[in-house]
Amino acid sequence: MVSKTKKKLTPVQQEYQALAKKREPSKFTFKNLYRAFLTGGLICLVGEAVQQMFVHFGGYSVKEAASPTVGVMILISVILTCFGVYDKIAQWAGAGTAVPVTGFANAMASAAIEYRRDGIVLGLGGSIFKVAGPVIVFGTIAAFAVGIAYVIFDPNIVGG
Repeated sequence: MVSKTKKKLTPVQQEYQALAKKREPSKFTFKNLYRAFLTGGLICLVGEAVQQMFVHFGGYSVKEAASPTVGVMILISVILTCFGVYDKIAQWAGAGTAVPVTGFANAMASAAIEYRRDGIVLGLGGSIFKVAGPVIVFGTIAAFAVGIAYVIFDPNIVGG
């Protein structure tokens, strides 16, 4: 029979465990869900406002306004990342900041900022695509697969 006696912790070990418990990531709560939903919704709302400005003040159609809107949202995300604001928002909001365009821009800008001291080629050039590379490869392969399926199953395409 194995005895279940607890080993006495030293004061240093007790202090460490208390610190570790305090720093432990919070568990799922509706507060986290609410924050993520609110932040993701606000990012999308800003994107919609930017698109509507291009439509109403720039004379673009809704379809034509999509590309410059994405560019502006990327620019906003990178600027906020450079000033450290995006990271503070992400700490508060959690997954809500992972909205594809702004989250991806933040990931790339963060990698560029982190590795800039290692030089342009080996630091910046080699490290910026650690995050972006798998996403780009997956996106390319997925687009190719969807394109093939579209050609095969769409009767309106010539040769399909």
